Amino acid sequence: MEIDLLFKIAGIGIIVAVLHQILSKAGREDQAMMVTLAGVVIVLTVVIKEISSLFSAVRTVFNL
Repeated sequence: MEIDLLFKIAGIGIIVAVLHQILSKAGREDQAMMVTLAGVVIVLTVVIKEISSLFSAVRTVFNL
């Protein structure tokens, strides 16, 4: 696993947390929740792509 992946996920998490706090303090809780949900979807997309490449590597190793 590359360290870039961890930095990317951490960066997305920090940005989402800051935006959530700003929107919550401004009284826009519904938009803050949407930003949080979008951040989770983005991170899950990145993780699923990495899991896909892991399965591809396992198939290659075992000649499946």
